[in-house]
Amino acid sequence: MFMLYKTANRVINRNEATALLEETCSRILSFCNSNAFREGICIHSPIIKLGLQHHLYLNNTLLSLYAKCFGVDTARHFFDEMPQKDVVSWTGVLSAYVKSGNHETALRVFDSMLISGQCPNGFTLSSVLRSCSALGEFEYGTCIQGYMIKQGFDQNPVLVSGLVDFYSKFDLIGEASSLFIDKGNHDTVSWTMMISSCVQARRWSQALQLYVDMVEAGVSPNEFTFVKLLGASGVHGLNYGKLVHAHMILWGVKLNVVLKTALVDMYSRCQRIADAIKVSNLTPEFDTLLWTALISGFAQNFMFRKAVATFCDMRVSGYIPNNYTFSSILNVSSLMLCLEIGQQVHSRVVVAGLEDDVSVGNALVNMYVKCSDKVDDALRVFRGISLPNVISWTSLIAGFAEHGFQHDSFRLFTEMRAAGVEPNSFTISSIIGSFSAAKLLPQTLMLHGHVVKTNLYKDTAVQNALVDFYAGSGILDDARRIVDTMSCRDAITYTTLASRMNQMGHHELALNIITDMNNDDIKIDEFSTASFLSASAELGTVVTGKQLHCHSLKSGLCGWVSVLNGLVNLYGKCGCIHDAQRAFREIAVSDTFSWNGLISGLASNGYISSALSAFDDMKLSGVRPDAITFLSVLSACSNGKLVDLGLEHFRSMSGIYDIVPQLDHYVHLVDILGQGGRLEEALEVIQTLPYRANALIYKTLLRSCKAHRNIPLAEDMAKRGLELDPLDPAFYILLANLYEDSGRGDLVERTLKSMREKQLRKNPSQSRVEIRNNVHLFVAGERSHPQTNEIYEKIESFETEFKNHGYHRSNGTRDSYHHSEKLAVAFGLLNTPSKSPINIIKNNSICRDCHGFIKFVTHLVDREIIVREGNRLHSFRKGECSCRG
Repeated sequence: MFMLYKTANRVINRNEATALLEETCSRILSFCNSNAFREGICIHSPIIKLGLQHHLYLNNTLLSLYAKCFGVDTARHFFDEMPQKDVVSWTGVLSAYVKSGNHETALRVFDSMLISGQCPNGFTLSSVLRSCSALGEFEYGTCIQGYMIKQGFDQNPVLVSGLVDFYSKFDLIGEASSLFIDKGNHDTVSWTMMISSCVQARRWSQALQLYVDMVEAGVSPNEFTFVKLLGASGVHGLNYGKLVHAHMILWGVKLNVVLKTALVDMYSRCQRIADAIKVSNLTPEFDTLLWTALISGFAQNFMFRKAVATFCDMRVSGYIPNNYTFSSILNVSSLMLCLEIGQQVHSRVVVAGLEDDVSVGNALVNMYVKCSDKVDDALRVFRGISLPNVISWTSLIAGFAEHGFQHDSFRLFTEMRAAGVEPNSFTISSIIGSFSAAKLLPQTLMLHGHVVKTNLYKDTAVQNALVDFYAGSGILDDARRIVDTMSCRDAITYTTLASRMNQMGHHELALNIITDMNNDDIKIDEFSTASFLSASAELGTVVTGKQLHCHSLKSGLCGWVSVLNGLVNLYGKCGCIHDAQRAFREIAVSDTFSWNGLISGLASNGYISSALSAFDDMKLSGVRPDAITFLSVLSACSNGKLVDLGLEHFRSMSGIYDIVPQLDHYVHLVDILGQGGRLEEALEVIQTLPYRANALIYKTLLRSCKAHRNIPLAEDMAKRGLELDPLDPAFYILLANLYEDSGRGDLVERTLKSMREKQLRKNPSQSRVEIRNNVHLFVAGERSHPQTNEIYEKIESFETEFKNHGYHRSNGTRDSYHHSEKLAVAFGLLNTPSKSPINIIKNNSICRDCHGFIKFVTHLVDREIIVREGNRLHSFRKGECSCRG
């Protein structure tokens, strides 16, 4: 009896010990699983030794821990070795695949689960719906919905939320709303899910209305509700974001790190970085996502150094950057064009083992493309990405294109498609944009054919890129044809077209686009306004320019530097220099374009000392002059006959600013020396040019020879110039004028005879004048204008007045009575209000007789008459001209 009792007691103790060890293992595993502690895996070995490897609960907990700490592949290996599996086991491994983004495998696991005879639960179906959404498997998802209804899961709040999210991902917000309303009795989670779906579908107003309905239904929002609402602030703006923030405070929602991150992101997007910093410091809690939001916020507000400093502070504080953090700081280095910072971050990425992460890899490719001179660096990173996506390919393709390797970018495009990755609209538009710069018509036609076969042809960004290419290549008809067939034109469409038309010299066509935009009810933005102002400046249509100025004021566009720069350029080229200066003073932070416009306007209007003073102010303000700046400065020195100062500025280009003088700068230098009578030095400049001389530089010195009556050098310049451009009549005309001034009539006749024998004719003089938004063109001797008789009578009346005042035209002939500028002046005086200025644009230089004519007109009539010839303006007022000639 005693022996039986002792044996039974040992059995009971052993069973109790086993149960105790089993419970201990269970508690330790649950704790480690909840906190994702890798050390929990050490329990696996004791479980096997204790013979508990068949314990289903312990195995399911181990499966979850393996998935969390060691990834889905390790978890799957353990799952396959499990002797028994239930719905929790299947759901665990399926969920792991979903979280890792491997949705195709997740659906295959689900199929295997059904084949095994296991019935899925609500959590299983929820994970499957997420995979269907991610893969675009709409039919599969609707089958899951049907299964849910048959199994009685259609009232499960988790699955209802999953279905709402599923339909929202397919942009079927109506179906999602109907499903949501039909189920009724929703809790905070389902309301938040519905709001989130509207935000993701960019239906911001509907999301806000749902929040109002949620409150009216008596359901209290939580922190996640406000996180989703704050995500819409990027569209609704700061006031919306502040309102959501205020409601959050009114509801007494505790400010946790998730909410802080959402608030920091909202204030950063609204350019209120100071408020973002203030919110981040309201509580001591920080995490990696909050640090990342701060870094991204500084980058969005162009505070790149602070973004880098915040990244350093994050590491010092002991927080480990994740893939989003590295992506953000790499984008900062790309924007800073700082290769050194990008390489340092790259080394950190390698240490963190994230070099094969797609988002980090994409940021690295973009960084090397932007910051490095070698595309091989970007290619090396790209090859290291395990599964490059469309962004990876697009970044690499765009990078090769930006570096001038258009043929390689097209080859990569072909390789991308062969790899099974379909290009998106940004891929196509990036390649077409690079082809536009290289004028690669055959390749673009091939791409055009590709997009026509796909839905990408309907994409506005792709169509805009094609418009830009064809217009930039001079094929305006094809560009216009694409614009006419577009179902959704935008401001970029028309701005692109206007910009290209300006580049081709079709300024009137560019201004006509204003009507097209109004017909399409598209607002003229800051970019299109700048293009239209540029067209007005080139045409000299100051009235149109002033109307654009008024529109800019009404539309609030005058705060944009590009618009103000356009106004400075417009008024400077139209002779309204005081208006140009006023527009310049309104610029908050003047850039190189601003200063160039001001200096050019002052120089071309004859304000030589003011132009040179503005150049000094530019340097004092810390804005570095460029090659365009020096063209204006040298032009001012030429017009002002400031030879020594002009030479000094020319030498400073390379000596101080590391700017290599181009041929245009040498033309100005020759003009400066020629104006000062230093013809031999000017000739030496031509003979020692680092470039091949063009006809213009010979013509420039020829003009100086005419002014100083140096016949031998003039003949030499004419000979050299005609060798380069035998069809330019200007050389003959300049020589003939020089011979006439020197009293060599015989040579005049011989020169003009040679010109006639070669059937060369001087380009007919043309002058344009704008009256009430209409541009009137006059050609010398023309009699087709409706007011011809009145115009000629006006000119004759002035001629009579001149004689009465004892004024005699120098070198004037009867033909010069009817030069185009005289016709334009007379027409302007007849058709404009008294005191209003008259703006005239000439296609060639104003002759001496017409110059004197207009001077005397302004002596008789209290008017300002502005005549623009090329880049130079003559402002006539009270018998004087700004050129002092």
